[in-house]
Amino acid sequence: MRSPHARAAGLVAFLLVALPAGAEVRLPSVLSDHMVLQRAAWVPVWGWAAPNEAVSVRFGNQTLGTVADSDGRWRLHLDLSQAPSTPGVLSVRGAGKEIVVKDVLVGEVWLASGQSNMEKPFGEKKGQLPTFGSEEALAGAEQPEIRLFKVARLKAAQLGEDVSGAWVRSTPAALISTQFSAAAYSFGRRIKEELGTPVGLIDATWGGTRIESWTPPDLLGQVDLPPAVKDKPASLYNGMIAGLAPVKLKGALWYQGESNILHTDDGPAYTAKMEAMIRGWRRAFGQDLPFYYVQLAPHLYSVVRKDQGVGGPESLPRLREAQLDALRIPNTGMIVTTDLADDLRDIHPRDKQSVGLRLANLALAESYERPGIVPYGPTYRAIRFAGRQAILSFDHAQGLAARDGKPLDWFEIAGSDGRYHPARATIRDGEVLVDSPLVSEPKFVRFGWHEAATPNLVNGAGLPAVPFRSEHPIPKNPPRI
Repeated sequence: MRSPHARAAGLVAFLLVALPAGAEVRLPSVLSDHMVLQRAAWVPVWGWAAPNEAVSVRFGNQTLGTVADSDGRWRLHLDLSQAPSTPGVLSVRGAGKEIVVKDVLVGEVWLASGQSNMEKPFGEKKGQLPTFGSEEALAGAEQPEIRLFKVARLKAAQLGEDVSGAWVRSTPAALISTQFSAAAYSFGRRIKEELGTPVGLIDATWGGTRIESWTPPDLLGQVDLPPAVKDKPASLYNGMIAGLAPVKLKGALWYQGESNILHTDDGPAYTAKMEAMIRGWRRAFGQDLPFYYVQLAPHLYSVVRKDQGVGGPESLPRLREAQLDALRIPNTGMIVTTDLADDLRDIHPRDKQSVGLRLANLALAESYERPGIVPYGPTYRAIRFAGRQAILSFDHAQGLAARDGKPLDWFEIAGSDGRYHPARATIRDGEVLVDSPLVSEPKFVRFGWHEAATPNLVNGAGLPAVPFRSEHPIPKNPPRI
């Protein structure tokens, strides 16, 4: 009796001979020369062919065969859990055509998306100041095992079966020509350095966009947006995300929200919008994707953008709180950037390398379970009272200190009337004691609750504390299913 492998090889050979030649098998753009395939046991390879056309896929010592369905779609799955990290060749053969994909690596693949702060590249970008450390980052960008895929901006809002883009090796010229995300690249370089594995980065970003544009149409609530293509509900999901699926990813990175403060002042509504988008992406890719995101940085929205529908200096804190509430979604994580705003009038903080490094440390600690990495800053957990003092306890609080050695700032305290007053805050035995001569019986404390807040409370890892209101508990991320 022949082995299962021999029978499978025979079936592939029969199908290739039995069906007529001339049909042209196709692959999506994301499966192309210089790509990185995710190291995993179940990695899709897919494309299109004539209806009922036989298709075979060969990579390393694996050869698989299938038949396209009546719509001409086909999919196979490789086991790459033990694949080498050296470049290989992926061969896809139809009845009358063979596609040879060269210089294929197996490693870690991440999708980075959002608006201009994720989009912002190294070097010059029209209307923006260059990111800090651009020259040094570009000088060290000759990284042949980091591969970059920049998704081209969509031209129409309809659902597409593919995206436009091509994989390139990381070089200074590639980073400049693709205008690749500085935050995403910094993330990928840290992952490669720590894990010693190839890294593939997919950049699907567009400045000035709202979360509704990145969400599948059936998961959107009632929306009323401007008519520009990029602002149509679901347009960017349809044109820049759906066509990547079902590529195997390790996880997703997200930096967006500024446009959901402007014009509509979303505030608490943003949490449900994040839930809808994350649910839609996980459905599309068929994975419980780890989803790591950036809490918005300080910016004077109510001053610089007062004619764009901003409700006041608390509009940013309200949306930040909604981002914080999104931690109730399983398998998510958030980094804080209150210390990274170099100019409060500039909506694009220039330190994108720190953003990427913090996201990478979050992924290394959570997705890769690397020991000894602190990914979170101090996070409010509980409050108790002793006379005129409020005593705050925090998670991730080892080594609590003031970043600049000055008294702790941006703490406010209120009594039962809910009127907040600036407060004195001191560290004692790993807790923070807060009081004010104007509040004799404290009930509430809030921290960093202003668009201009750049608080100095950090932990021993130098990570900033999460802004909070004590009357609004911070959710603990549910355990991974």
